[in-house]
Amino acid sequence: MKKLINTPDGVVQDELHGFQAAHGDRVRVSFDPAMIVRIDAPVKGKVGIISGGGSGHEPMHGGFVGPGMLDAACPGEVFTSPTPDQMAEATKAVDGGAGVIHVVKNYTGDVMNFDMAAELGKGEGIEVETILTNDDVAVEDSLYTAGRRGVGVTVLVEKICGGAAEDRRSLQQVAELGRRVNANGRSMGMALTPCITPASGNPSFELADDEVEIGIGIHGEPGRFREKVGPASQVAERLMTPILEDLPFSSGDRVLAFVNGMGGTPLIELYVVYAEVAKIAQQHGLRIERNLIGSYITSLEMQGCSITLLKLDEEMTRYWDAPVNTPGLRWKA
Repeated sequence: MKKLINTPDGVVQDELHGFQAAHGDRVRVSFDPAMIVRIDAPVKGKVGIISGGGSGHEPMHGGFVGPGMLDAACPGEVFTSPTPDQMAEATKAVDGGAGVIHVVKNYTGDVMNFDMAAELGKGEGIEVETILTNDDVAVEDSLYTAGRRGVGVTVLVEKICGGAAEDRRSLQQVAELGRRVNANGRSMGMALTPCITPASGNPSFELADDEVEIGIGIHGEPGRFREKVGPASQVAERLMTPILEDLPFSSGDRVLAFVNGMGGTPLIELYVVYAEVAKIAQQHGLRIERNLIGSYITSLEMQGCSITLLKLDEEMTRYWDAPVNTPGLRWKA
C-alpha cells in the first residue's frame, strides 16, 4: 500500500488541518468534535442544512459547505459514521432560527446517529427535519444498510435544497423539495478496482484484473454481479437499464444526468461514459437538460463510476441553477 499520509490513525485530523489551511476564508473547522461550518453561520432567518458521513468520499460532504449548499458537514473516521455529538453541535452551529435539515444517506450508522442528534437538537428547541437519501437501485440491503443505499442523489439534494434555503424557503418547503428530489432520482455504480482504507492496508474486496463489479457501494460493498471487462458502452447499459426501469423514467422526461467518478477514474473516461449515457437517454426519449460530470462522491482510490438520473421539475431546475460557492462545487446563475 502506498498513500500520501502521515499515519493511518491521523489521516482525518490531518485532512481537516489541510482543509482549514486551504479554505479558512470560507469555512470554520472544528477538531473536537470534528465539523466544517460555513464561516458566516448561523445565517439568521435561513434554514440550516447539514450532512455528514465517513471520510474517504471527498469532496462529499465537507467540500460542499458554503453559500448555496450545506451550512455544515461532519466527517467521521474513514468509512465510519460521525457521532451524534458531532451532528448535534453542527445543528446548533447553523441554527439561524428557521430550523435545520439533516441530509442523511441510508446507512445504518448514519441513520441511527443522526436520529439521536435530531432528538438532541429538538431538546435545545431547534426544529429539525430529516431527508433520507436511498437512491441506489443495485441492491435492497447491503453490508451497511437496511434498504437501499444513499449515493449520488445526495449531492443533488444538498445542492437543490441549498438553493431553496438561500431563497429563504421555509423548513417544511425545503424538506419537501429534498424528499421529492430523492423520490425522483435513481443511481447505480460499478468498480474496476477495490479501494484500500488507510487503517487496514488491504483491498476492500477481491476483483480479478479482467473483472468488473456491477452495482458496487461506495464502501466497497458487493453489487449485483461480476463480469469480464467490457467497453464503456456495455458498462453504461448495465447501469442505465435498471435505473431507467426502476422509477420508471418515460419518454419526454426532462432529466439531470450525473456521471460520478469513484476516486481513481480519469476524467477522460467519465466523458466517454457520459457520451454513452447521452445516447441511451436519447434512445429512451429523455431530454438531458442539466448534467454533472466529475468525482464528487468518491471511495478513496477506487476506479469506477456511478450514474445518477434525476427527473426534473421547474423548482428543482431553478435551484440547481442557483449560485453556489463551495470548495467542491461552484457556479453563478
